[in-house]
Amino acid sequence: MATNLQNLSSVKGEIPSAKSMKFGVVVAEWNSEITDKLLEGCTSTLLKYGATEKHIIVKRVPGTFELTIGAQFMAEYTEVDAIITLGCVIQGETRHFDFICQGVTQGITQININYNIPVIFGVLTTENQEQALDRSGGKHGNKGDEAAITAIKMVALQNEMENHEKIFNF
Repeated sequence: MATNLQNLSSVKGEIPSAKSMKFGVVVAEWNSEITDKLLEGCTSTLLKYGATEKHIIVKRVPGTFELTIGAQFMAEYTEVDAIITLGCVIQGETRHFDFICQGVTQGITQININYNIPVIFGVLTTENQEQALDRSGGKHGNKGDEAAITAIKMVALQNEMENHEKIFNF
C-alpha cells in the first residue's frame, strides 16, 4: 500500500512486549535531518513497548549503502534479537538513486537469509526532501516507528516458532 494512503506510525494489531528483547539499530549519517528523526521514532517506539535503553545498540554508518555491512557487523558481533536499518535515499538527477536502492534492498534481504535474524528495512526512498520529511515524523507518520513495531513483531514470531519447534520436536 502506498505510504500516502496510510500513516506509518499507526499501530495495526496487537504489539507484543519488547521487555526482554535486544535490538541493534544501524543508522545512515547521510540525510541526517531525516535519519535522526527516524532514529528518534524508532527508539521511542521500542521503549514505549518495553525495551530498555541498555538493550538498544545504535551504530552509525556513512550512508544508506553502508547499512548492509553495518547490519552484517551487528549480526556477527552482537547478540541482538533483531536489527533495524534506517536510511533515506532521495531521488536526484542521476541513476545513483537506483543503484543505491537496489543494492541496499538486496543486501538487507541477504542478511535476513544468511543470519536467521530479523533485519528490518527502515529505509525511505523518496522523490524529494518533502516526501522524506512527511515520512520521518510529518503528515505520513514516522518510518522509524513502523520499523520498530516490525522488529518487535518479528522477534516475537521467531521466539514463538522456536518454542513451537521445541515443544513438538519438529
